[in-house]
Amino acid sequence: MSAFVTGPRGGGDETLPLTGERTIPGLAEENYWFRRHEVVYAHLADRCAGRDVLEAGCGEGYGADLIAGVARRVIALDYDEATVAHVRARYPRVDVHHGNLAALPLADASVDVVVNFQVIEHLWDQPQFVSECLRVLRPGGLLLMSTPNRITFSPGRDTPVNPFHTRELNADELTALLTDAGFDMEAMLGVFHGPGLRALDARHGGSIIDAQIARAVADAPWPQDLLDDVAAVRIDDFELTSERDIDDSLDLVAIAVRP
Repeated sequence: MSAFVTGPRGGGDETLPLTGERTIPGLAEENYWFRRHEVVYAHLADRCAGRDVLEAGCGEGYGADLIAGVARRVIALDYDEATVAHVRARYPRVDVHHGNLAALPLADASVDVVVNFQVIEHLWDQPQFVSECLRVLRPGGLLLMSTPNRITFSPGRDTPVNPFHTRELNADELTALLTDAGFDMEAMLGVFHGPGLRALDARHGGSIIDAQIARAVADAPWPQDLLDDVAAVRIDDFELTSERDIDDSLDLVAIAVRP
């Protein structure tokens, strides 16, 4: 999930185009979305410490590399061959492969953790993918999943606002998806704006998200104050918690256990 930008953007040493399907590091205009994803990796990386981890749908690969700093092994899968080549070249400590998430190319009970951040909303057969996660996890293994909260991401819409999303979920729907497949729920967390981002919301007409999307959709130049504010966002500007109303969250973060 990004601000729905299409076409390549320069900046840093990245070589993948910014398409709206994934976020990438090193771009000022993309920094808000990148940090919003990065905060989940940072908060949950310790759940991967010393374990065999599969990241199903690794995108640019920065998250898999972050996890590789603490995990025993990280296997990363992506369906896009150019993405796989990029991850292999840029993040050598990640064992990356081309693969279909509907039929994970792993043996039964072969990993301790499956990481799936900002991917499930892109999949056509979500139950099949979740069943595959259950199959490849060892007993007691964890499924760590994040996804945009449908209630706040596409409010009042029958179809997702992001054209790359097939089905978005609210907290109850995500819980049902996981438990129907056989998982036990450990926690449902939400990603929220912290005080600094709430101040930026007020500064930019009530929503810094809407301000960014408006420029992206119109392919309009960014005002310098908006670009500066977006470029300055850090993971500490977000809150990942279960202590606020989950329906008000920006993203849902599920921690589920294979019995």
